[in-house]
Amino acid sequence: MTTQKHSGSDSDAQDMSPEQIQAVIDRILSKDVPAQASEDNDAGVFGKAQAISTLDQEHSIYDGDQEDLAERRALRRTAGMSTELEDVTEVEYRQLRLERVVLAGLWTEGTLADAENSLRELAALAETAGSEVLDGLVQRRQKPDPGTFLGSGKAQELKDIVAATGADTVVVDTELAPSQRRGLEDIVKVKVVDRTTLILDIFAQHAKSREGKAQVELAQLEYLLPRLRGWGDSMSRQAGGQVGGAGAGMGSRGPGETKIELDRRRIRTRMAKLRREIAAMKPARETKRANRRRNAVPSVAIAGYTNAGKSSLLNRLTDAGVLVENALFATLDPTVRKAQTPDGIGYTLADTVGFVRSLPTQLIEAFRSTLEEVADADLILHVVDASHPDPEGQIAAVRSVFTEVDARKVPEIIVLNKVDVADPFVVERLKQKEPRHAVVSTRTGQGIAELLEEISRSIPRPGVRLELLIPYERGEMINKLHNSDSEILSLEHEENGTRVVVMVREGLAAELESFVSNG
Repeated sequence: MTTQKHSGSDSDAQDMSPEQIQAVIDRILSKDVPAQASEDNDAGVFGKAQAISTLDQEHSIYDGDQEDLAERRALRRTAGMSTELEDVTEVEYRQLRLERVVLAGLWTEGTLADAENSLRELAALAETAGSEVLDGLVQRRQKPDPGTFLGSGKAQELKDIVAATGADTVVVDTELAPSQRRGLEDIVKVKVVDRTTLILDIFAQHAKSREGKAQVELAQLEYLLPRLRGWGDSMSRQAGGQVGGAGAGMGSRGPGETKIELDRRRIRTRMAKLRREIAAMKPARETKRANRRRNAVPSVAIAGYTNAGKSSLLNRLTDAGVLVENALFATLDPTVRKAQTPDGIGYTLADTVGFVRSLPTQLIEAFRSTLEEVADADLILHVVDASHPDPEGQIAAVRSVFTEVDARKVPEIIVLNKVDVADPFVVERLKQKEPRHAVVSTRTGQGIAELLEEISRSIPRPGVRLELLIPYERGEMINKLHNSDSEILSLEHEENGTRVVVMVREGLAAELESFVSNG
């Protein structure tokens, strides 16, 4: 990875292996030769980013057949087959497609390690979107340049890196203002994409359900609307009256709409339609949620940073067979499954969309109806990747989203996942900071039994204590107690019937009132 002093020094050259030196020569001499990286080069953005697990075994026996994953990987990008146009003025008429990218970020606060870790996460996002990361650049600045994001000198240096690597896209580790994107594009002469656009593109690739696709499209249009631009006849006005060929006659000879105004109106119309569609899908989900409330079924939501292991945990606890992939935002559509505590109390487990640092506000608004599952839950399992370089940063990013969706009041258990590969000192540090925690590994099964016990203690349990004498001819009521969310404390067979001391929920207590015995 490149910092402020990007130009290579003699000492840097001496530290490079012959293979690295040859790779640099190859990529300078030919744009068609992708940059090579040494396998032991941990300082750069080459290879697998730190946000991606390094485990060779991606799935466990609890993940099922993973047929959706086979379908997703059936079509893969082939490097070196780009047909991108050289002229940057054509970028507005191309579909966004990332192939060979260079990353750029600013180090404005914190340590250099924090800035590099952020860039590695951006590399993981770019890889998930289907691109090949060639190089990265970090500049130390107090605040971004209002015109080009990077300083003028660093922007020119970025242009040289793009030319040397043969990259066709620059990805910036923040959300750019429209003027910053245009200014940087004018210098580097290739497409410039910011972090928000990249995340929206990944969501568009991975959304499967009708509601998920509508939510992603709405977020994309909200982001695009203030960033529309055009040139040439895009700024010309439509002719009014008979000149327009419509024969509208008198009273219609106004200045007309420009092309960009027409595009904005069409986007607003489409956004209004998408909001109506999403609102129409909401009652079905609310009906299911109301049924669970009426039956007093406790709900547990699994939430956390992307790639922390939420879907793997759901599969481990319920055998749901949800898609599991070692990539960011692999699953977007929420999944709800039924589960039971060790003593037979039923509850629901809901897997939610993953979060990330600086999650675009457009996505939070578009997915607000889905995120209501977290806010309405009785308990949140906050899954944290304990092997990540910055787990505390992940926790803070997720809790900021909890605050935005009014979920901070919900009881929360920090689930420290991937402890089989995590640093024991980091795990101990997190345990000290988070008193309510569970230490697990969804891959090996370590700590799963303890987590289930913690869930059993934390969910709302039947609160009405009854002593019942049920006649033998009403044996179906005994069966109902066994099959419902009841906690049988004692059961004895007497001459007149079965005496049961039981904890039940209020709805069932009213039904059993006729069998109440006073001793």
